[in-house]
Amino acid sequence: MDDRAAQPQPPIFNLNAYSPAEIKEAVEKIGVKKTKLPVQASFMLAIVAGGSVGLGALYYTIVVSDAGLSFAAARVGGGLAFSLGLALVLVGGAELFTGNNLDRHGLGKRKSFYEGNVGQLGHCYFGNLVGSLCLVVLVFFSHHLDMNGGRIGLSILNTAVAKIQPDVVTLFVKGILCNLLVCLAVWLAYAGRSVTDKILALILPVSAFIAAGFEHCVANMYFLPLAWLLTQTGDVPADFDASIITTSGIIHNLVPVTLGNIVGGAGLVGAVYWAIYRAAFGVAHLGEK
Repeated sequence: MDDRAAQPQPPIFNLNAYSPAEIKEAVEKIGVKKTKLPVQASFMLAIVAGGSVGLGALYYTIVVSDAGLSFAAARVGGGLAFSLGLALVLVGGAELFTGNNLDRHGLGKRKSFYEGNVGQLGHCYFGNLVGSLCLVVLVFFSHHLDMNGGRIGLSILNTAVAKIQPDVVTLFVKGILCNLLVCLAVWLAYAGRSVTDKILALILPVSAFIAAGFEHCVANMYFLPLAWLLTQTGDVPADFDASIITTSGIIHNLVPVTLGNIVGGAGLVGAVYWAIYRAAFGVAHLGEK
């Protein structure tokens, strides 16, 4: 007699979310698996992720370009629209730099931090950049920015100025808070057993970071180059001061925001959960409810 037949089989449908300890185990396994992806596959998936987040940013811009909305309605509505980006990444499957910072903590028991880890994050980051820039070119030549009487383009310019103006420390802290929420969104999405569960779980944290005005490096890879392209082609209103939308202005934003995203995701979410479920409770407790 087959021993497997005598063992209870898991139900086909299970309405219970995965427990936090089960999420921790899944995140750890996924983190190790990602370091073993072929470079070409990982880079292409990163390109997909950059474009996906850019589509979320595009959707966000449509909402906030409506001058008739109140401040709160525009921010919350725009945040809900932006959630499209992470939904495409998590459900469709892609390699997002900010979300991947959550997976980094699981490598400690198996390999050194530098073995495969930094390289994977590096080509993931540049893959996200390539995907974002490809979308920027497509959006620009589609004349999407002319919608709503040109207010879509104006919204992109206003967004870029607001992202470049703050000082480096402010941008760094906004990056921390952003990826704290993004990685919590990823963590919650891992608890879901269906596409619906995953999308519903990620919406509130993602919309919260957008509504609060925090900084996401991959989203900024869409907003800032697109605004710069507008300045280079002269598609800027005569009374709009776009003097700070330069390549140095873009770097001024991306460097501290990227570093903040790493701290917020790998430090405040990944490392904290690792300490709780691996270091404090130990391996034997990972499967418990």
